[in-house]
Amino acid sequence: MKVVDKHTAKSRNMTIVAGMIGNVLEWYDFAIYGFFAPILGRLFFPSDDPTTSLIASFGAFAAGFLMRPIGGAVFGHIGDRYGRKKALNISVLMMAIPTFLIGIMPTHAQIGFAAAIILVLLRMLQGLSVGGEYTSSIVYLAESTPNGKRGLYTSTSIVGGTGGILLGSFFGSIITDMLTEAELQAWGWRIPFLLGILVAGVGFLLRRHMPETIDEGGKVENPLLVMRNSWQQVISVGGLNLLAAITFYALFVFSVTWLVDYVHEPRTVALRLNSIGLVIFLIALPIFASLSDRVGRKPVIVGGALAIILFAYPLFWLMHHHSELMIIAGGAGMALLAAAYMASIPVTLTEMFPSNIRVSAVSVGYNLAYAIFGGTIPMVAVWLIEKQHDDLAFVWYIIGAAVISLGIALSISYKNHQEDLID
Repeated sequence: MKVVDKHTAKSRNMTIVAGMIGNVLEWYDFAIYGFFAPILGRLFFPSDDPTTSLIASFGAFAAGFLMRPIGGAVFGHIGDRYGRKKALNISVLMMAIPTFLIGIMPTHAQIGFAAAIILVLLRMLQGLSVGGEYTSSIVYLAESTPNGKRGLYTSTSIVGGTGGILLGSFFGSIITDMLTEAELQAWGWRIPFLLGILVAGVGFLLRRHMPETIDEGGKVENPLLVMRNSWQQVISVGGLNLLAAITFYALFVFSVTWLVDYVHEPRTVALRLNSIGLVIFLIALPIFASLSDRVGRKPVIVGGALAIILFAYPLFWLMHHHSELMIIAGGAGMALLAAAYMASIPVTLTEMFPSNIRVSAVSVGYNLAYAIFGGTIPMVAVWLIEKQHDDLAFVWYIIGAAVISLGIALSISYKNHQEDLID
């Protein structure tokens, strides 16, 4: 058994924090956009039909995701060719700039249709950098931690992201509670975007001193070219993340708008209830990740997917009530199921590939799933609800994704490449 001295343990803790911080900013930014989507829709995509404005606003949300596969390929190349540390440092800076610019940019009332174009372009720039951030960080964390605790430590990437969403929910709730609707629409919505620059600054300072986890001999000239021999595994990465992407953004981003516009809860209540679900998800993640270290990745992932197939509809049905207790019960149940499925996904992805293509392969597969399905879930959910005249119509979309991801989870090989990870 390997003994870890205090210096190594301290360094590892700093590595975990440094790896997490970019995920905090990434999901904080995407969360506040989702939470304030109705306001942004009115300010940047005005229309006589509120639903049209909301769909257009979520369209800009989706545009950022559509850039993620390109960002994954770019930053995957940087991570495999030049090192994980360089990819992580560049990505956190590239996320901070557009977040800040959204906070100061003029609206449609000031510069007309150009405001919508600029907003979409900034979202695309964010998506480009985000495409390499999360996947580079999970690879870095997996390569920095020993077997036996790798699932637990690598799950901190999701913990960081969830912390970012919770931070966004917290600020959104406070700002919404403190300001009138007129003040919120006039200038209050800008505050959480401007605060994102602080998170980015802390992230960059922490990451300057991170050790590199891949040596010169492990780097390749063109990782994407080498990766073409592993295309089936890359597709499996996308398939595993299909359910994760749809469930997460439906539950923790779209549900705030859903509770306000369809369940008719006040925004402050919706944000508070969302925060409770996020806390439960945050607590459950390391528990399920640690379980995967003991019993294996497959039983935990398969069990989570099966549970979502069976219980997603009744749990969302509970949320479709004016009783806060029923909403909390449904949201808490879904948070637990999402954590069960997602907790060991990060470590599973890293163990599927050798070190020379690890960032590229994980980045491309992961970001394809999130671009096509994660970023579009708010827009698709609104469309399904309006088309079917059923406020729960989008839940069948989640269940369908669970069936597909379950099939992938049952078919893939686990832990193929652990020889270049820490023992």
